[in-house]
Amino acid sequence: MQAIINAIMPIVSMLGVDGFAAVGAGLAALACIGAGLGMGISTGKAVEGIARQPEAHKQIRSTLFIGLAFCETTAIYGVFIAIMLLVM
Repeated sequence: MQAIINAIMPIVSMLGVDGFAAVGAGLAALACIGAGLGMGISTGKAVEGIARQPEAHKQIRSTLFIGLAFCETTAIYGVFIAIMLLVM
């Protein structure tokens, strides 16, 4: 663990970012991982639903797009917060 910290600290100090702000930005960026997993799972389930009931593809697709929009906003908020922590 100490080796990782020693490897990251020169980069953080070069950017002029405090240590806790960099850690907070990294944690906020983890929202992108959750959004990616959510999008993958929901898309997979939508494809399964369309395969089982092809006549309901319009309703499944519209519900999928609404869900994907919510997943994507989580990732956008995470990146926005990470940028705000690094800049301010």
